[in-house]
Amino acid sequence: MKVIFMGTPEFSVGTLAAIVEAGHEVVVAVTQPDKPKGRGKEMQCTPVKEYALAHGIPVYQPQRVRRPECVEELRKYHADVCVVIAFGQILPKEILEMTPYGCINVHASLLPKYRGAAPIQWAVINGETVSGVTTMQMDEGLDTGDMLEKVEIPLDPKVTGGELHDLLAKAGAKLCVQTLSKLGTGELHPKKQGETTTEYARMLDKQLGHIDWNRSAVEIERLIRGLNPWPSAYTTWKEKTMKIWEADVIDKKTDAVPGTVIEVTKQAFFVQTGDGVLRVNALQIPGKKRMETDAFLRGYSIEKGEIFH
Repeated sequence: MKVIFMGTPEFSVGTLAAIVEAGHEVVVAVTQPDKPKGRGKEMQCTPVKEYALAHGIPVYQPQRVRRPECVEELRKYHADVCVVIAFGQILPKEILEMTPYGCINVHASLLPKYRGAAPIQWAVINGETVSGVTTMQMDEGLDTGDMLEKVEIPLDPKVTGGELHDLLAKAGAKLCVQTLSKLGTGELHPKKQGETTTEYARMLDKQLGHIDWNRSAVEIERLIRGLNPWPSAYTTWKEKTMKIWEADVIDKKTDAVPGTVIEVTKQAFFVQTGDGVLRVNALQIPGKKRMETDAFLRGYSIEKGEIFH
């Protein structure tokens, strides 16, 4: 099958590789333009571009995929299907209907839950016990097309956003190849999504990671895991930003103000929240690498009664 592949970040690469390994012909990889990165602001390729170039796949990087010249460029490939996964731009109707089998999307949630840009992280933040991947026949809405196939992934109670990212990337790659093999065979039975009461999985930003100690310990611990590795959860300690990478919920009640350090041991320190206590196990301060709290406490002093803001 001749495939136009549209994707950008690392999450997309596994699916692109699986399509190639399954014997399909990827006629072009469409990805976002290169962007400057790091202190030197050097232009950096997207992960999908890097893979495509390494495997001899033509690359196309339109500034705006909705422009007429982009639509005409893609028509030249006479593809059978378009596969889209975390591309980063909304597709026009002309591209959605360009190929005989339309556009198949691989979405990192069990639709209709968690439509939107960050379904992986929000599943962790919201305390889901099961996540998964859905292949979908794309329409002009945002993640609203008919569902084709799903695979469920049970979530470990301590899974992080980064760990779930990797699990779903692998599952999505396998499911996409399975869905492609069934196109035109009559084995697929598209299903309407209907409505969902789940909050839209809005895009992440750094401000989201600012810990509100008035929230419960359970909510804060989920936030810490969901935003690991990016953008990370953080608080303010002695006018410095302290990232918190790992914590445990302790079922304990005190009269302390939320954000107050109520206990310090050689291994960890404990912070009062709006409901329950948080045991901080791993953290990071500016200029230092991530470290276990026991290592931090050997070099820095945190006193009982201090308050995080």
